[in-house]
Amino acid sequence: MAEDLAGAGAAAAPDPDGPDGVRMTWNNWPRSKLEASKCVVPVAASIAPIRASPSLLVLPYNPLRCKPPCSAVLNPFARVDFAAKIWICPFCFSRNHFPPHYAAISEAVVPGELYPQCTTVEYAPPPLDHYSAPSSPQPPPPVFLFVIDTCLIEEELGFVKSAMRRAIGLLPDHALVGLVTFGTQVHLYELGFADVSKIFVFRGTKEISKDQILDHLGLSASSVRHGAAVGAPGYPKVPQANGFHPSGSVNRFLLPAADCEYALSSLLDELQTDQWPVEAGNRALRCTGVALNVASGLLGACMPGTGARIIALVGGPCTQGPGTIVSKDFSESVRSHKDLDKDAGPHFHKAVKFYDNLAKQLVNQGHVLDLFASAVDQVGLAEMKVAVERTGGLVVLAESFGHPVFKDSFKRIFEDGEQSLGLSFNGTLEINCSKDIKIQGVIGPCTSLEKKGALCADTIVGQGNTTSWKMCGLDRTTCLTVFFEISPSERPNQSGIPNPQLYIQFLTNYQGPEGQMRLRVTTVTRRWVDGSCTEELVEGFDQETAAVVFARYVSLKMEMEQEFDATRWLDRSLIRFCSRFGDYRKDDPASFTLNPNFSILPQFMFNLRRSQFVINNSPDETAYFRMLLNRESISNSVVMIQPSLLSYSFNSPPSPALLDVASISAERILLLDAYFSVVIFHGMTIAQWRNMGYQNQPEHQVFAQLLQAPQDDAQIIIKNRFPVPRLVICDHHGSQARFLLAKLNPSATYNSAHEVAPGSDVIFTNDVSLQIFCEHLQRLAVQS
Repeated sequence: MAEDLAGAGAAAAPDPDGPDGVRMTWNNWPRSKLEASKCVVPVAASIAPIRASPSLLVLPYNPLRCKPPCSAVLNPFARVDFAAKIWICPFCFSRNHFPPHYAAISEAVVPGELYPQCTTVEYAPPPLDHYSAPSSPQPPPPVFLFVIDTCLIEEELGFVKSAMRRAIGLLPDHALVGLVTFGTQVHLYELGFADVSKIFVFRGTKEISKDQILDHLGLSASSVRHGAAVGAPGYPKVPQANGFHPSGSVNRFLLPAADCEYALSSLLDELQTDQWPVEAGNRALRCTGVALNVASGLLGACMPGTGARIIALVGGPCTQGPGTIVSKDFSESVRSHKDLDKDAGPHFHKAVKFYDNLAKQLVNQGHVLDLFASAVDQVGLAEMKVAVERTGGLVVLAESFGHPVFKDSFKRIFEDGEQSLGLSFNGTLEINCSKDIKIQGVIGPCTSLEKKGALCADTIVGQGNTTSWKMCGLDRTTCLTVFFEISPSERPNQSGIPNPQLYIQFLTNYQGPEGQMRLRVTTVTRRWVDGSCTEELVEGFDQETAAVVFARYVSLKMEMEQEFDATRWLDRSLIRFCSRFGDYRKDDPASFTLNPNFSILPQFMFNLRRSQFVINNSPDETAYFRMLLNRESISNSVVMIQPSLLSYSFNSPPSPALLDVASISAERILLLDAYFSVVIFHGMTIAQWRNMGYQNQPEHQVFAQLLQAPQDDAQIIIKNRFPVPRLVICDHHGSQARFLLAKLNPSATYNSAHEVAPGSDVIFTNDVSLQIFCEHLQRLAVQS
């Protein structure tokens, strides 16, 4: 068994998510709740709501819905009576009449949403023309409000200015831009005041309510009545925008990129590090919470309900005001996991409560918080996680604003064309299910809209007790995990014969990058099977999805449950699973075998136990890794859990290698893709030849090509990933070789050094190897 498990994962299929972007742990579902619990792996689905697909059918009209309360959208699984012009909903079995404009349909002429292959379609009705709606507004422009930390050293601030100039040059001309800087105080720049720099200053020591912010800026109702905002000297009288504050107030702080590029460049040139003196033995006074509060209040007043992003660039921990994570005194260290486990983080709960309230405000406004944190120390990402994740924001954690991880990632969010992330806004996800299915909840970058109903399960996982979720920000790679509960109905359907198929429909309404509202409808079907029919369950098992769902579920439990032992929980779950689905003679470990559909799962679980999601991180790093795990596709998440390893040598073309220390060889180059980092590792002989310059000699061009091949493949990986991974180039026995060794199976340790082949290596660890792990698993599974 261990030999089967030790190999690197096979190359992924070209499009493992299929045209629908849906992957499920079980593609054949047990009919009862009891049988589902015996399956150990939760019944769950991973859905990428707006993933790009070349085969996506876009329909230029509004969808046809079933009658309330079902409201499911017409789909290929509906039964259609073309003669009577009636369709029967597969979810509630209601009979619905086609409207008059569907009168021409027949078996030979069907609308696009009924094509059997079009289980995912997108509705993009054209905006009404000026004859039918003279006042219909143009799509609102995207809004970017930059919030910049100035408690930095000169070099770091220089990197920030450079990144900002590059970003402003990439913004669409019509995009609205604003600027906030913060240190000891918060500075909000009035870009519409062209004559001189006009700045509104906020104290950083105490929390400010939204009304106080608006009153200070002259945007409150009383200020507008007294002429402090629109109509005041120097402000143009512009017609009121639909649903916004009078647009004169918008033009004070948020201007089109084309109009304010020069003003922003001038402000960046003048921008200095925070001038407030820092006493010896103290941290800089940084009011991150107040700055984000001001930014949220401004957008809430000027642009409610339209796509807007707060892009925060933070270079250290918040030390004063709301959101404080550590005091200014260096004698107090930043909280660790041990502190949080003992409830000894003095600022943690208060900061989390502040950011939770900020998240609710941003979600209510429909706005996104993106966080780019670059610091050697922690910045408070663990506390800010709730605000970033619930608004669907992006997050990047780097060591410096000059590091490629930050610079290249920051640039990516403004690029268009092939490199575009497809940033979208104001998304909502609704789920319809067959009547025997209930929804436990969703893990991922969203927040519950608290739309309760018959489809809500009593057991809650993540954002639950609802059938509708808000995603203020989403992109082509955004992924959510939906957990289901089997809840058979006591009443059979009208025919009395159980329906062999189940149906689930995902409806995603969102504002695309161009500002147009769209509705993506994905309808999928799976088969019910008798829980006692193990063969059919096995055939429909997706072990990659199962591993990722386990990782997301255990990460949630580690956050929500005190003293939760993740390693023990994973071990017990895997033993139960192998005992349920393994073939063996009781108490005979040598007889144990697993079906090929299950055979890689123990390896995934072995690597999950050793991964960054379970051990050895600061609270900020843990929050960062979990946020990305919860929002990435199954394929990318699998790489986070179990990195891929490629081998390059003179003797063979590039090929997958075992994720094992035995793969290290003197005449081999290894390329490790661990998602957050990409490592190019040179064996001893390869490194020596490179240092002697053989690759520069004409007679050794093959060696030059060998050195270049992993570099080219690494760049392909980096180009297609966000956040941009860290590139590590190292040699055998070099200091950075640890980035590779930490991910390898320790089949050779200091205890077995005498068995190591020349040119290979040992790992100094007390961790068990995959071989020993599998032996223990077999022994325990056959005892159950």
